[in-house]
Formats: sequence, C-alpha cells, structure tokens
Amino acid sequence: MEEKKTAWERLQIVHTKGRPTVKDYIPMIFTDFHEMHGDRLYGDDKAVIGGIARLNGKPVTVIGQVKGRDINENKSCNFAMPHPEGYRKALRLARQAEKFHRPIICFIDTPGAFCGVAAEERGQGEAIAKNIAEFMAIRTPIISIVLGEGGSGGALALGVCDELAMLRNAQYSVLSPRGFASILWKDASREQEASEIMRITAEDMVKFGVAESIIDEPLGGAHNDLDKISENIYEYLAAKIPEKCKKDIDVLLKERYTKFRKIGAFIE
Repeated sequence: MEEKKTAWERLQIVHTKGRPTVKDYIPMIFTDFHEMHGDRLYGDDKAVIGGIARLNGKPVTVIGQVKGRDINENKSCNFAMPHPEGYRKALRLARQAEKFHRPIICFIDTPGAFCGVAAEERGQGEAIAKNIAEFMAIRTPIISIVLGEGGSGGALALGVCDELAMLRNAQYSVLSPRGFASILWKDASREQEASEIMRITAEDMVKFGVAESIIDEPLGGAHNDLDKISENIYEYLAAKIPEKCKKDIDVLLKERYTKFRKIGAFIE
C-alpha cells in the first residue's frame, strides 16, 4: 500500500518527465482510432486531439488535451495550452458525437488555456464559455478523466460531463499553485505552500462533489507502468459508458445540470 502523499508530492509526480500522455493511452485503451482535425473556422490546434474510436467494439468519440514528454513535443503542442480553435474543434466533435449517438470521452491534462494575445484576439474566453454551455446540453453521455493537471477554464471546457474521474495523483484547480502564490502573496516561490492549502487533489475533489471517481495509479505514478494504468482507465470506462448509455437522455441531462449546480454549495 502506497503511503498518502501531500498535494505537492503529487504535483511532482504529475510533472515527472515521461509521465504518459493521452497519445500513450489512446492506443492502449481504444481500437480503430481515427483522428479528425480542425475546427472548420480557423485551423487545427495540436494541443487538442480528437477523433472516433472503438471501446469494446462500440463507437465512441475521444477528445483529449495533449502534453509532450520532452521539450520538442511540448513546443509542438504548446505545452498543452489550447488556443480557441482547440476548444472549437472539441465542440465540433462533440456535436458530431451527439448527431450519431456516440458517447464522448474527454481526457483533461492542461495547466490552463493559452493566454497569449493571439488567443485572446480569436476569442479564447468565448470559446471556453461556449464549450461549457453547449456541453451541458449535449444529448449523449460524457465521461471526463483528469490525467494530470486540470487547470482553470482550460480544463473546465472539457470538464462538463456526467461523471468526472481523476487519476490518483491528478489535480484539478482554479489555477496552478504557482499562479495562486503569485496573485495572493506576490511570490511565486511559495507554490509548495499554496499547493497544500488549495485543496486540489483527487481526494479533495471527490469530497467536494466535483469528481465522482478516483482511478488508481501504479506505485510511484503512472509513468512506472503504462500497461497497468491503461488497464485501470479501460476498466473504469468499460463499466461507466454502458451504465450511462442505459439511462434516458433527459434524465441524464437533468442529472448533469444538477451535478454542476451543487458544486460550491455547502452547509455548515
């Protein structure tokens, strides 16, 4: 049994060089993956991958944020920080999944949406807001899994779902601990202190009702056994997708709406 780790220790695991990315998981979990490109408005964002695949022989739509395992891969995918066209591509694929009654599986792994001038000029905030609004009403089951970092609106744009799961060491937060420390204390070097008070671990998210499930990682982190962590994710999806597909879609949409309305409501 692995001893309980602090939020900071988990963050170090998430940032471990060689930690598996969505591109590692897709061929391990799905078959017949066919990638689709572009948002049909501006271009193709390499920070978001999406397409059609099969899970246990059944068609599904897969959408994920792409991290790199080295500096060249990270430069290619903009360090997993999507531009507006990445979110619009995700929404295009979600609408297509709705049309053909395919469940949607989203993999979240981003420090946050790209905040550069070009992204703002192309409507970054609008793209994220539209995804949140539209995913709430997409008439097909949606499952989201946080693989590593789930940062701010950049993660929430793929996080509106019927059930949210997190890998054991993953984190989900309004912003990074470094950003938190920079804003609150004007001192980015206090990010370790920030990580321990932000309540951003998978256990915290389940306790708060933000996430429903935790997917166990191999001892020391996902990078130590790709086969095992892929098997764990597959088993989770293989159980949850049929469960959600059996529900009446109107009931599912009502439960999805209620799930998010409850977040942030507390009784002392």
